[in-house]
Amino acid sequence: MYDLVIVGAGPYGLSVAAHAAAHGLNLRVFGRPMESWHAMPSAMFLKSEPWASHLSDPRGAYGLDAYAATQGIRAEHGVPLPVGFFAAYGDWFARQAVPALDERLISRVAPGPGGEGYEVTAEDGETYRSRTVALAVGVLPFMEVPGPLRGLPRRYVTHSSHHGELDGFAGRDVTVIGAGQAALETAAILTEQGAAVRILARSDRLNWNTLPPALDRGAWQSLRAPHTGLGCGWQNRLYADTPGAFRRLPAATRERIFDSALGPAGAWWLRERFAAVGDVRLGQRVAAATVTADERLRLDVDGPDGTSVVETDHVIAATGFVPSLDRADVLAPGLRDGLRRVGPGGAPEVGALFESSRPGLFLAGLLTAPSYGPSMRFVFGAGYTAGRLVKGVRRRLRGGVGRVGRPAGLVPDRNVRR
Repeated sequence: MYDLVIVGAGPYGLSVAAHAAAHGLNLRVFGRPMESWHAMPSAMFLKSEPWASHLSDPRGAYGLDAYAATQGIRAEHGVPLPVGFFAAYGDWFARQAVPALDERLISRVAPGPGGEGYEVTAEDGETYRSRTVALAVGVLPFMEVPGPLRGLPRRYVTHSSHHGELDGFAGRDVTVIGAGQAALETAAILTEQGAAVRILARSDRLNWNTLPPALDRGAWQSLRAPHTGLGCGWQNRLYADTPGAFRRLPAATRERIFDSALGPAGAWWLRERFAAVGDVRLGQRVAAATVTADERLRLDVDGPDGTSVVETDHVIAATGFVPSLDRADVLAPGLRDGLRRVGPGGAPEVGALFESSRPGLFLAGLLTAPSYGPSMRFVFGAGYTAGRLVKGVRRRLRGGVGRVGRPAGLVPDRNVRR
């Protein structure tokens, strides 16, 4: 029986694994390393600064800058890096710091016999036992597509995360929905590759991040707007440095901040490329979608001037991710349904050391963002998560994994669904 099985091999899963291995835990990691990052279009760039994009190991020996040095490259502030470079960094990190990496996917996590520990079933049916499990499945299970577009065949509607290279759309009419980085960058790449592109967005304006100021810019300017891994400013500093304090806010406050903080915006370096996208329609919402007789997609779009009709060959929904437990299909239904949740979004309640309400089941990444704040939506949050989660695992192993008991730091809340 393993001490810990980690489900997922993205930035959070690999970081947790590095800390667990350093503490000598008997662990196994399942997943294809950096899979979603490798699948992104090669023309995309990392939005976060290099110094805010490290995976986490206890000694800090395997940061992005260390990998860049092995490639003869300087990871510099204010210089965007290709997503492919970041994916290659994650692969290198795994080779340096993560033992027992099994590239099979996991199809099911369920309580073990008698409720003791867990049974983890791989895609080929092989089953493993573990005292604890860390679920670090990334964002792909939580893709959000607007209601009117759900259920339509993928030949007509996809999520931006479904795509690698976008060259298959040359000469076609494509509608991109959204106003964040994924939408704006997808639209720019499609335009560069010869598609006729329009943007539809609920927002009444596009927001753009500004060029980041220099790291060394004087005490007064640094005090007014300190650098953080989530951008400049004191509010971002609170989100970046104090996720534990965020967790202690009332559930309603946490949900409001999660829904509004660090909203959709394009990177400063994308703005010039995006200027080639000529059809940008703001304040628009898709009300209905139907396939026409000539096999195109008809969109009924509500906007400030009433309802209009758009006919298009394909829709790409760059509409983000919703961290709802109902989408965590890897968890057996009985296990998933028994977890305590926070607020109407259906996110799991997470304790002080990233343990769910089911002892021995730990969570990392997007699923923890409604509990720990906006930093958990980004690679940056892996640094806060990994060491604390492994501390929780070690504490649970010392205490034994039983069927009852409240994880440490899990505080009841009137807004929690039970």
